Amino acid sequence: MSFLGFFLSRVGKALLVVGGVVVLNFFLIRLAPGDPATVLAGEAGAGDPAYVSQLRQQFGLDQPVLVQLGSYLKGVLHLDLGYSYRNRLPVLDLILDRLPATFLLMGAAFLFSVVTGVALGVLAARTRYENRRRWLDSALMSAALLLYATPLFWLSLMAIVLFSVVLGWLPAFGMESIGTHLAGLDRVLDIATHMVLPVLSLGSFFMAVYVRLTRASMLEVMGMDFVKTARAKGVPPRRVIRVHVLRNALLPVITFAGIQLGQMAGGAVLTETVFAWPGIGRLMFDALLQRDYQLLLGIFLITSTLVVSFNLITDIVYRFVDPRISAGQGAAA
Repeated sequence: MSFLGFFLSRVGKALLVVGGVVVLNFFLIRLAPGDPATVLAGEAGAGDPAYVSQLRQQFGLDQPVLVQLGSYLKGVLHLDLGYSYRNRLPVLDLILDRLPATFLLMGAAFLFSVVTGVALGVLAARTRYENRRRWLDSALMSAALLLYATPLFWLSLMAIVLFSVVLGWLPAFGMESIGTHLAGLDRVLDIATHMVLPVLSLGSFFMAVYVRLTRASMLEVMGMDFVKTARAKGVPPRRVIRVHVLRNALLPVITFAGIQLGQMAGGAVLTETVFAWPGIGRLMFDALLQRDYQLLLGIFLITSTLVVSFNLITDIVYRFVDPRISAGQGAAA
């Protein structure tokens, strides 16, 4: 199979998955008690059934479910994700306004977890394999296990207590300082300072997984015959690690990286809520409390599209890292 055929096949499967997620989420949301009409009526202090019925008619909730589904799918095909009556704005505008903040948080946390996790995993594997400073290997593995076992919300709250409340080193909430009207480099530094705690909290869990995964994969590759042959030929140890060991050991890491990006979207909901980060995770949490169906469906559509796209990118990266992998295989295989 050529690369183009592989790519088109994956894109077709991705579209089917996203379509299935859209339909499934549409029905699952309606299984939850309450709807936008009852929420808005309750906030307005009007329990009149006629008023609630009028709101349902205005939102189209009085129509059969299949008719509502058809109307929604038709709108999605035209990039119309509906209207948020709670926020009085189109859903797509709300999501696009919050998406850059989520991308910034996820991207920084992803880079931190991958780079730090792989580097520490390589260090732990080398000390273990070379049988020197084994205490460092034990310390790294214990720390990784501790981070992996720590709930994300507890880690976030403890980080706020320690670094913001007790030490006063870092801001606890928000994306930037309010009322300062900073610009240029000063604003960049202000945002970077606000990012430290959310990025460390969101990335620490996945960093722990990368440490253990990289170490285990490298130790397995180090015991293979081609690595022993390279050492016997006098290849410098650093080159053996970089060229022969690390490249082959990174395949499972790349697989997890594709999965991690999808999981980070879920972790971002909790992290953004704790740190009041203005991304789609916080927007999703507010939409859930307000029973904002259209906004929830729009967020689910965008996040599912991102997850499928990340997996597609992972499959493509696989082929560049290891050309032996056939076009029909990938991360899912």
